[in-house]
Amino acid sequence: MNDNIRFKDTVTIGFMLFALFFGAGNLVFPAMLGQQAGDQYGFANLGFLITGVGLPILGTLAFGFSGSKDLLALTSRVHPWFGIGFTTMLYLTIGPLFAMPRTGSVSYEIGMKPFLGAQHEPLLAAAFTIVFFGVTLLFSLRPAKIIDIVGKGLTPALMILIALLAFAAVAAPLGRPQQPVGDYSAHAFFNGFQEGYLTMDTLAALVFGILVIDAIRAKGADRRRRTLLVCFQASAISAAILALIYTALAYIGASSVSAFGRLGNGGEVLQRTADYYFGTFGGAVLGVIVLLACLTTSIGLATSCSSYFHTLFPKMSYRRICVILTAASALIANAGLEKLISFSVPVLTILYPLAIALILLTFAHDWFQGKRSVYGWCLLLTFIVSLVGGLAGTPLRIERLHVWFTQALPLYDIGLGWVLPACAGAVLGLLWPRTKPLES
Repeated sequence: MNDNIRFKDTVTIGFMLFALFFGAGNLVFPAMLGQQAGDQYGFANLGFLITGVGLPILGTLAFGFSGSKDLLALTSRVHPWFGIGFTTMLYLTIGPLFAMPRTGSVSYEIGMKPFLGAQHEPLLAAAFTIVFFGVTLLFSLRPAKIIDIVGKGLTPALMILIALLAFAAVAAPLGRPQQPVGDYSAHAFFNGFQEGYLTMDTLAALVFGILVIDAIRAKGADRRRRTLLVCFQASAISAAILALIYTALAYIGASSVSAFGRLGNGGEVLQRTADYYFGTFGGAVLGVIVLLACLTTSIGLATSCSSYFHTLFPKMSYRRICVILTAASALIANAGLEKLISFSVPVLTILYPLAIALILLTFAHDWFQGKRSVYGWCLLLTFIVSLVGGLAGTPLRIERLHVWFTQALPLYDIGLGWVLPACAGAVLGLLWPRTKPLES
């Protein structure tokens, strides 16, 4: 059987994977990381690249390795109820709770706010989000090729603009990186590791991974080994581009403090940097590109989330679900970018360890012969620790467990306390009396 795929097709799939991962919202996090990490931005960026680039790529490869038809089938290896619960929470997170509202907030922060007066700002922000998600709803109800056309044009434009900003920042630096602030002073790498959660790309990989595998198979790859090889090559291309962009943005953020001081979010950092180097016109171009890119991302998220919930609740029409999701996103978006990010941190702190553990278990599935107890115990102990850690900074803080974990669990104070319990759970699952193995 000849299932060779041309290198040109592999490159095309690599760029497709990059476009899936790199939403306009991803611009703001490495820039803000650089601002806070200061002269430690190199270590912080390295941690960010692991969770912001490495884990999403592993998530994509996991689908090719598992042979699962969709996320629900993959997560149901743990238990059918876990599959439904985790998949639903994941779609809510990358949909109306955080990622969709964030597209509206980032659009406003970069594309509109700099050109509007401070007077009546809450009212203007509300009006903008209503229009933004109204357009999202319109295109989500009537999917059109314009989404793909605009997306394909915007991705290169955004890359070129970032490259120009990076070149200008290196050729004529804004200033020298300052001292790090907050947790970056002591744990720059591990703090950057957790900041990578904010991209939500590992969660998105569990949704988009099957699209990449289907694209590879459509090009003629039938054998599992060949599919995985092409997926790895395409992933390497995507990872290289993402790593370069994130590193450039982190440097811009680190050097911007001398020129602009400490800013509230990464959107402000990029907008002021574009104004500094290219004037008002440069800032306007950045704003328009980001606004349109966020819009296409919002449409894609609305469409995929509505399709999932329509499958889950077939008695509700796709149209009604889409209206509910976009209306909820418009409402939540008015909290503002900084609050949205702070609200998302506890949820992502809980979900990300589960996603990481699930991805790693997927690669080890054949080794432990798909024993359900391995999945169950590993993810149960992971969840307990990640839940306590995620709630630690909220009013729902579980004080006694948090204090005990801080004292007894290695790595807990840097956000990795779940690692040893996950390993212990996997070992316990291996020793547990055998139940019927799952299919590979």
